[in-house]
Parts: sequence; C-alpha cells; structure tokens
Amino acid sequence: MDQPQGSVTVHPSVLATVARLTALATPGVARLGGGRHRGVGRMLPRLRSRGGVELSIRDEVITVDLYVVAEAETSLLRLGTQLQAEVGRAIRELVGMDVLAVNVYIQDVGVSLASAAAS
Repeated sequence: MDQPQGSVTVHPSVLATVARLTALATPGVARLGGGRHRGVGRMLPRLRSRGGVELSIRDEVITVDLYVVAEAETSLLRLGTQLQAEVGRAIRELVGMDVLAVNVYIQDVGVSLASAAAS
C-alpha cells in the first residue's frame, strides 16, 4: 500500500459547519442564534460568527461558542450539556481535532422553524 504524501488542511468554515449541523440535529434546538452581542470583549482571537457559531483555534485546539434558540418546554440545562457533548464529539470524530470547550449561549426560547411552517 502506498504511503500518503502531503498534508490535509481543514478550513475553519468546515469546523463551523460541523458544529452548526450537529447543533441543529439536536432535539430541543429551534434554530441557531445571532452570535455574540456587541460590546462583549474578546480574550482570544475569534473567527467571524457563521450562523450562530464562533470558533477560536489556538495551538490546534478548538473552542466553540454556540448561540442557540431553544424550543419551548425544553430543559435548558439538559440541552446545553447535550450540545456540549454532541458538538465536541462531532469535531473530534469527524475532524480529528481536540476541543478545549464548547460554550453554549441560549439566547431565547421559541418554536422551531419546522413547527412554525406547519402552523
């Protein structure tokens, strides 16, 4: 078998897409939020928000800030911890990068877009 040569580079937008799709597939998430509010300071350089997901990559370790709107009647604590576990797992398994933290910001409670369209 031939040995592979060269390198593999994963663009940060792919990381954001993995986090976004994983979050949207998690029961209790109505939709993604709008990202960080203006005026909030930054300790680490971050990539621009992409649909409710902000990333910080330092020394090949990822920190994810995830902004979500929860469905009504969802346990917010349970949703937050499930999102942390699922998004971290997806990035580790699909991309092979270490995840330092997944910070979940529940910005609102509402109805899912699918439920709203069905009404």
